[in-house]
Amino acid sequence: MSPSQFSSESGQYDDKEIVIIHDDQGQFLECYVENEINYQGNKYLLLTPVDNTIVILTDDMVDEDDSDYSETVIVEDDDEIDAIFDDAKAVLGELNLSLKRTGITLTAGGDLPPEDDENIIRLELDDDDDGLEVEELQFLASFYSLEQRYDICTPLAPILFIGEQNSSGKISLFNPEKPELQGIIGELLSDLDESN
Repeated sequence: MSPSQFSSESGQYDDKEIVIIHDDQGQFLECYVENEINYQGNKYLLLTPVDNTIVILTDDMVDEDDSDYSETVIVEDDDEIDAIFDDAKAVLGELNLSLKRTGITLTAGGDLPPEDDENIIRLELDDDDDGLEVEELQFLASFYSLEQRYDICTPLAPILFIGEQNSSGKISLFNPEKPELQGIIGELLSDLDESN
C-alpha cells in the first residue's frame, strides 16, 4: 500500500482535538487525536488517552511441573477489576489521582508523581508474534484486596489506539481483519514520526 493511497488530514495539531472512542461494552474513553487519514471513504485516527493510563498488576500462581511459582500478570478480567476497583480508587486518591472505569483501559485524572528510577518496573510480556516484549511501568501504589497484593502502575511509553470513524461520526476501536487494512497502522505511525 503506497502513501499516495491515503489522504492525510492535519497530521499535527497545535491544540490537539479531543474525541471519544467507544468499546464493545458501550464504555467510552476520551482521547487526543495524534494523526488521522482517510482511506477509501473511511477515517482512521491515531489516538492517545487524555488521562493517564493505569495498569493493575498481581501475582498469579502457576503450577509448573508440580512446583508452584508465581508470575506477575496484568489484571484484565472485568469481574476482578470490578471487585478491586474501590480499593484501587481509594489508594490512588491518596496521590491526588482519580481512578476512572473508562472503556478499553483504566485511566486516572490528575498529575503523576515524578519519575524515579527506583519506581520503574520492567514487565516481560509474551507476544505471540514477537516473542518476549519488555514494557516499562512507573509504580504508583500497592494495596491488598481479595486476600492478595495488587500494584498500580502507569506505562512510561505512550499508549496508542487506532480508531475508525463511521458515517455517523462514532469512533470505535479499529481491528484490521483484511490484510490490506493493516497498512493503515503503519501509515498513521509514519505520518506521526515525520511530523515530530
